[in-house]
Amino acid sequence: MADEVLQKLVDSGLISPDQMQEAIDMAASLGIKPEDALVKLGYVDASEVSGLQAEQFGYQTVDLNVLEIPPTIIEMVPESVARENIVLPVQMDGDSLVVAISDPMNFEVLDKLRFILNREISVVVAPDDAIQTAINRHYGQSETESVDSMLQEFTETAIDFTETELTEAETMGGDDEDNSPVVKLVNLIISEAISMRTSDIHVEPFEDRVRIRYRIDGVLVERDSPPRRLLASMISRLKIMAHMDIAEKRRPQDGRIKTRANGRDFDLRVSILPTNHGQGVVLRILDRESIKIGIRNLGFSEENYRRFNNIIRRPNGIFLVTGPTGSGKTTTLYSALGELNRPDRKIITAEDPVEYLLHGINQVEVKTAIGLTFASIIRAMLRQAPNVILVGEIRDMETAEMAIQASLTGHLVFSTLHTNDAPGAISRLIDMGVQPFLVASSVMAVMAQRLARTICPKCKEPYKPSEGELQHFDITPQQATEATFMRGKGCSHCQHSGCRGRMAIFELMTMNGTLREMTFNREPTQNIRRQARLMGMKTLVEDCLDKALRGATSLAEVERMSKGGD
Repeated sequence: MADEVLQKLVDSGLISPDQMQEAIDMAASLGIKPEDALVKLGYVDASEVSGLQAEQFGYQTVDLNVLEIPPTIIEMVPESVARENIVLPVQMDGDSLVVAISDPMNFEVLDKLRFILNREISVVVAPDDAIQTAINRHYGQSETESVDSMLQEFTETAIDFTETELTEAETMGGDDEDNSPVVKLVNLIISEAISMRTSDIHVEPFEDRVRIRYRIDGVLVERDSPPRRLLASMISRLKIMAHMDIAEKRRPQDGRIKTRANGRDFDLRVSILPTNHGQGVVLRILDRESIKIGIRNLGFSEENYRRFNNIIRRPNGIFLVTGPTGSGKTTTLYSALGELNRPDRKIITAEDPVEYLLHGINQVEVKTAIGLTFASIIRAMLRQAPNVILVGEIRDMETAEMAIQASLTGHLVFSTLHTNDAPGAISRLIDMGVQPFLVASSVMAVMAQRLARTICPKCKEPYKPSEGELQHFDITPQQATEATFMRGKGCSHCQHSGCRGRMAIFELMTMNGTLREMTFNREPTQNIRRQARLMGMKTLVEDCLDKALRGATSLAEVERMSKGGD
């Protein structure tokens, strides 16, 4: 059945046969449906897939964004049943309850609903994400509260929440824990942030308020501010969840929270920093699914994909990935490790901290307080006879030299470095104090990367740039004729930003005889960059422009990248 939907997408020109095969391969590796893989890759919109499914089986589609469902209908399906099965009651049709579901052929869920509700079920079709959003919207108005409604309640009432709010029962995880208003608020903030695809939650105290911001697609978005009196209780609750010391308020602290939302497991890395107005918190949301993307789906051009594949399959040498914090370096390296993770290879990582747990890979966490540094871990791991080593970050000369020695003694070493571009990594290593001949002989490639925002699939529209824009980006008339320029108008699906999701852009510099000689002679970065470009290296801006010419991202993102934005 799924094959027919895929074939219809190909026949209608929405995807190419190559894209269909790519989705089938990705679906097989991730254990999802090919249609879901197409949506994940951004080739089609979820509504287009559900529309074809509905047409194929003779069902109607429904737009849940504009449909208002009476509370009496919503109450017919318990929230736990709706969330677990991703279904939403829509209306009554005689004695039959009409429910929205993404896969009308999921007879197991439909039979379960008939049994639980003890009534006949009819089906209309809607995309998964639309159903999730509608569940949050409608059940937020009935059985459970939303973040907005809770904050409104706290603002209108003068209840004073002090740290005594968190009783001993809550601290110990007692039965009444979930009934506390502050506990509910913190849980709602976390679940709302996850449903909005947030990468970080920032809780920032000021003199008269607490500011909560979510980082979505690399951009901070401000939420409603809780009253200042809630700060102490919220901080205490987060500390309890992350197993931190509640009494310590003067020193920075780090911890982890494990949680489950929308049927998936998430890890939250918690950082607490004392400021002059109280303790500020940042929660980094780590989605375990994000690292299973596979190297084919990272966003490489065909040329870069081929070169990247060749690099990670070499027997020894150092491969460096550079870029600022939050540019996707970890995802790229974990994807490479996933590709190499076979029973005949031993892989050891040294990380600070270990963000994602990888099955079949030996992961070691840096603990500086007890002398377990990157350099000491590398020294010890070499006695474990690994084939592949991942060093989380090269921060000093000792770590750099140990990583280089490991590569020269027959190991494949992956690591990251904080530089703005690929050629700059060579100069950075030499500036750290590593001898140029060691850098020249060990580094086999350097890849810089950034994340560019992709255009929202719901509101994207064709767009014709002006002559001035074409000249500004050095786009030739021939390129302009062959290009498919797109931009987002802005809609509720993308919070009216015109962008939803991000894709990686790359600058891959492979070392060769000429570049090694330049490294040995301590040539400046600009000379190495000029030579690398002569040998075919595409810069970050050029790679972003190629993706804009294909309609995957906008010219505004190319402009942002040219200014060094992330």
